[in-house]
Amino acid sequence: MRLNELFSIRCIDCGQIYGINEIVYICNRCSGLLEVYLDVNELNSIVNLDLWRKRPLNVWRYRELIPIFDDKKIVSMNEGGTRLLRCYRLAETIGVKNLYVKCEGDNPTGSFKDRGMTVGVSKALELDFKATLCASTGNTAASLSAYSARAGLICYVLIPAGKVALGKLSQAMIYGAKVLAVKSNFDLALKTAIQLCLEERRIYLLNSINPFRVEGQKTAALELHDQLGLNPDNVVIPVGNAGNISAYWKGFSELRILGLAEKMPRMHGVQAKNANPLVKAYRSDRQDLEPIENPETIATAIRIGNPISWKKALKAVSESKGSMIDVSDEEILDAQKLIARREGIFVEPASAASIAGLRRLVDDGVIDRDELTVCIATGHGLKDPEIVLKLCEMPIEVDPDLESLRRILVS
Repeated sequence: MRLNELFSIRCIDCGQIYGINEIVYICNRCSGLLEVYLDVNELNSIVNLDLWRKRPLNVWRYRELIPIFDDKKIVSMNEGGTRLLRCYRLAETIGVKNLYVKCEGDNPTGSFKDRGMTVGVSKALELDFKATLCASTGNTAASLSAYSARAGLICYVLIPAGKVALGKLSQAMIYGAKVLAVKSNFDLALKTAIQLCLEERRIYLLNSINPFRVEGQKTAALELHDQLGLNPDNVVIPVGNAGNISAYWKGFSELRILGLAEKMPRMHGVQAKNANPLVKAYRSDRQDLEPIENPETIATAIRIGNPISWKKALKAVSESKGSMIDVSDEEILDAQKLIARREGIFVEPASAASIAGLRRLVDDGVIDRDELTVCIATGHGLKDPEIVLKLCEMPIEVDPDLESLRRILVS
């Protein structure tokens, strides 16, 4: 059986099936979310674990699980292979014994988005598109702009005006994207982007509604298993548009079906208090989502009031017996300083939400202090340097002589 025959696109609501190379973003029958379906049972005869282990630790180590069929169309910058650091001092402060942080800010443009974008932009080339588009709170824009530039594609980016950190906006601009600041929030910008790409069939939409994005992001779970040699007990992850927590669960699930991992981790999603529609749905056990019209949080990457992948995220939490919690901006900023000063790891505020969330989950007894837990740091701290300038003490001016320096050093 050929590799492309193992894949299809399916609606998670009505089950409608589409060909793997059909250009479709939402279900034509019910407007439901789509996901890539992989016949993993057939794949057992194709996956060669010895070959996997000989390849570099990056997204494309898991080539057979990724639905790109023309190797010449792959657009890569060696994304993945990010550090997994055991954090002894941070663990001691939080009160747990076995804590790791997965540093996704190591990716080429500084966030986890590169995992999905290497696959998404490769698919754009495979489908013969000449232009790409996304709506973004920052990291998606930076990543799509870079990969589109590498692929030789025109890139359009819609951002909510005045709501994107300068570190991320500068990336999109230097990579040559055509950046349009929409006078609205992210959710309306995304709605506009979807409508545009449904009508303008020459432009390929690469927000997380595109199911190929998840196929790249799921490799973080496979990589985590390779680095630890097993699955952790818990994975704590920030949640904005909700595609990433869904992607991790998909990766862990495929490992189990392949017989490579028996124990499955519990997935814990963390949102900011004023941008927490998923938390509200989880707590009330609702089957629908009540969007937050004007979400506000210091963590710009998760400032999303109507997450497109909410059904997938709640399914991941439910199936894994995990949880969905929220934390305040004060808790997020405190966690950002804590991980920097205990472990020398600089993360953006949205990433620090996972650390803040872990503290709450441990205090509430949801996560046992003896369990092996991994917090996902989704983006580098340099993505949002303005926050640090407000958070930390400014440099102390001093005269250039020894006496002046001594007075400061001993004070």
